[in-house]
Amino acid sequence: MAVNLFWRLLAAVVLRQSLLLWGKLCVVVVRCGLTVLPENGKCRADFHERAMAKNFALTGTDLAEISGAGRRRFRVVVGIFYFMQGIVFGSWASRIPDIKAMLGMSEADLGSVLFAIPLGQLLAMPFSGWLTAKIGSRACTGIAVAVYGLALTLIALAAGTGSRAVFFASLVFFGVCGNLHNIAINTQGVGVERIYGRSIMAGFHGVWSLAGFASGLISTTLVSAGISPVAHFAGVYAACAILMAFLIRFAIPSDASKQETVRELRENSAGKNAPRRRRFALSDPFILLLGVICFVNMGCEGVMFDWSGVYFQQVVRPDESLVRLGYTVALGAMAAGRFVADRFVMRFGQVRVIQVCATMSACGLLLSVALPQTATAAGGFMLVGFGISSIVPVCYSLSSRAENIPVGVAIASVSTIGFLGFLFGPPVIGHTAEFLGNLFASDPAEAPSVGLRGAFLCAAFFALLSAVVAPKINKFISSSRGFSGDSEAGGNSVREKNVDSGQQ
Repeated sequence: MAVNLFWRLLAAVVLRQSLLLWGKLCVVVVRCGLTVLPENGKCRADFHERAMAKNFALTGTDLAEISGAGRRRFRVVVGIFYFMQGIVFGSWASRIPDIKAMLGMSEADLGSVLFAIPLGQLLAMPFSGWLTAKIGSRACTGIAVAVYGLALTLIALAAGTGSRAVFFASLVFFGVCGNLHNIAINTQGVGVERIYGRSIMAGFHGVWSLAGFASGLISTTLVSAGISPVAHFAGVYAACAILMAFLIRFAIPSDASKQETVRELRENSAGKNAPRRRRFALSDPFILLLGVICFVNMGCEGVMFDWSGVYFQQVVRPDESLVRLGYTVALGAMAAGRFVADRFVMRFGQVRVIQVCATMSACGLLLSVALPQTATAAGGFMLVGFGISSIVPVCYSLSSRAENIPVGVAIASVSTIGFLGFLFGPPVIGHTAEFLGNLFASDPAEAPSVGLRGAFLCAAFFALLSAVVAPKINKFISSSRGFSGDSEAGGNSVREKNVDSGQQ
């Protein structure tokens, strides 16, 4: 009883401070939003559109060669690629409680085993980018879908053997295949952005989240019907393989990165005094700052994927049919948020969107810790879903304005740092829960519940910290870097000034 009172008081204090910060941010956002509304009530986005065209457009010759129907075909096909990746990963994430029970693992055991996926990702990083550049992202995507679905099926088969060593090896292979798949489809997504001449990456991420939401619903249905993880994963693999065999011919044949390199060489061949490019993008403080924000955000996203079901099972303890409710609600909110992310960025500015979203994530985690009932925990996870929806696409867009670093290298660097948070966050949560449970729980039977609440409280603290450091992005953004949505003088006032100067 005393432990529960301690967690509630601590969460209440942090929640109060979070709400105060969130309220101040919302007031600023509303004020800045009103300053950009002309008399007809429509948002003035001319400068945004011109800047996006400058950052993402192909040459006039390239655009002329692609018809409107061709653009839509590329966008639909690449969107399906993202959906398939989300279905595969979401299928694994939604069945983690079942596989945990099959192997009889504790929270710490599960956290240790989950380190296998980031290990596989790290092992694949050196050759995944090389292979994509060597044979092209279209061929790489076809290969990745084949091996990624196979790795998913092997996870269920390995869990069925009861051997944790075999299960660990299957997760390493799953991480290797996931890294290859991620690089290949994001390269295709960058190509579609350049064809359209504007940022649409948030929409692709929304499709990925929508797939995670769909996989949660499918998993809930299959569990109710008594379908085993082996049959579930094998069915997902077969469906993705058949769909890829039909669609791969319609993917973008030539990667945008090569076209970008040609343009950069032409632009920089004018004189010897051109700024020297950084050899290592990670040495740039702007890239590091964006990477850290993505790291924290994607860590929260990984927690929702891997621990939401376990949290409901161990802490909330609803009816068995509602164990996956938190996962489903969080992924649904994340998908919805990503589909509207671009509008909020244009209206309120990128840095303010990051601040508000990070604060929403912190408040959602705190709500689920302070009030671990079914309705309140689901509402908290919904807030987390909305909070984690927009930060990563916004940071990818901001990274393209890093000075003296090619756009592709900057985005890849931020993505790499962020994805490490997605992979290492869930294992760290498991070990933190084990430590805090043994430290604070008076009854050993309550240790998993107390530990998970404490671990989620730590995640809320880091989410709030990312909201606090987000304004430091402003000092790295200058008007020469294109649309940023924010500056030290105020986000939308700068946009208004640029729009007016462009109309004169």
